[in-house]
Amino acid sequence: MAKSKLGAEFKAFILRGNVVDLAVGIMIGGAFQKIVSSFVNDLVMPLIGLLTGGSNFDNQFVILRMPEGVTEAEVTSLAVAKELGVTTFNYGAFLSVVLDFLIMAFVIFLLVKAINGVHNRAKKPEAPAAPTTKTCPFCRSQIAIEATRCPHCTSEQPEEEKKEEE
Repeated sequence: MAKSKLGAEFKAFILRGNVVDLAVGIMIGGAFQKIVSSFVNDLVMPLIGLLTGGSNFDNQFVILRMPEGVTEAEVTSLAVAKELGVTTFNYGAFLSVVLDFLIMAFVIFLLVKAINGVHNRAKKPEAPAAPTTKTCPFCRSQIAIEATRCPHCTSEQPEEEKKEEE
């Protein structure tokens, strides 16, 4: 009996709208992340690499420690450096990931901004609050709307004609 109760609770949890929406969002986000990563790695970073003199910015690194028997001339790329056991500082790969993150954050910002804009346009404007004060026609002071006499100049307030709706 405990298993069926646990199963029913799990089913209720998993079928909640929030959980399903979250799962869909994570799956779409993962797919979108691949698109952004490809954009950064395949289009943006090669251009940056060209500007900095390298063939591929992801392949930019600084050699920190060389193992015995390996010369600097042998290390022609990051892949070769890893294969030879060279300790490297891979600043190009790090900058690529940072740029990837910034682009993703900017796209999410634009998406949230667009959703908020649609949400704000869909909202009905609130009706303005009914006035609670009026201006005394004699002394120009603000008085309560229900007042029949002005508390400042003691003048009797004219009755306002109510407009009849047709």
